[in-house]
Amino acid sequence: MADGFLLPGEHQLAEEFAVSRGTLREALAELKRRNYIATQSGVGSIVTFDGMVLDQRSGWAQALADTGARVTTDILRLEAVTRPDLLSRFGSDQFIALDRRRRTTDGTAVSLERSLMPATGGLESLPRVGLIDDSLTITLAAYGYVGAEGDQWIGAEPLSYEDAELLGRPAGTVFLKASRTTYDRRERFMEYVESLLDPLHFRLHLQFGASK
Repeated sequence: MADGFLLPGEHQLAEEFAVSRGTLREALAELKRRNYIATQSGVGSIVTFDGMVLDQRSGWAQALADTGARVTTDILRLEAVTRPDLLSRFGSDQFIALDRRRRTTDGTAVSLERSLMPATGGLESLPRVGLIDDSLTITLAAYGYVGAEGDQWIGAEPLSYEDAELLGRPAGTVFLKASRTTYDRRERFMEYVESLLDPLHFRLHLQFGASK
C-alpha cells in the first residue's frame, strides 16, 4: 500500500480477516507503534512512512535511509499567506505556507523545505489544527489530496544568508535545489514546494526504459 493510503474501516477489516474488533484494534495499535500507520479521529487509519524512508514517488527522492540516518523535522512556519504573484498560475492567491527543516540525530540540518498548499478543501484550517503526526503527506491524504502527477526541476545554488543561518552553514554553500508542483488524482493543485538539500545526504535517481 502506498504512503497516504486510507485503510478501510474497522468493521470491514475485521470481516475481511475474520477477527474480532478487539483483535483488529490491537493489530492497528501495533502498526501505529511501528510507525506504519497513523490514526486520526473522524478520518481513520492512514499508511505512513516507517521512520526511515522519504517519499520515493514525489520526485528527488533517494531516501536519507541510504545513509543510515534518522531525521527529525522542525516546523518553522505554518500560516495562511496571500500570494498575488501566483494567481495566474494556480487560479488562487490564497495559500497555506509550511516551512520545515530536517535534521539528523547529531543536529546537522540537511534540508529546508518551503511548501504552499491551496487554502481550500479543509486545508485552510491547518494553521489552527496543525499536521497529522507532523507529516504533510499524511495530512494531505486525510483531506483527500493524494499526489498523482506534476513536474519537478532539479538544480544547485549557493545558500542565501537567510537560508544559511537556518541550515547552520556558511552563506554561499552550494545545496541542491528541487522545485516541484504536484496535482492530485482529481487534477487539483495540491502542493508547490521548493527544497534545499544537502548533497552529502541526498542524490537524484532517474530510471528510464522498460522495467526489467
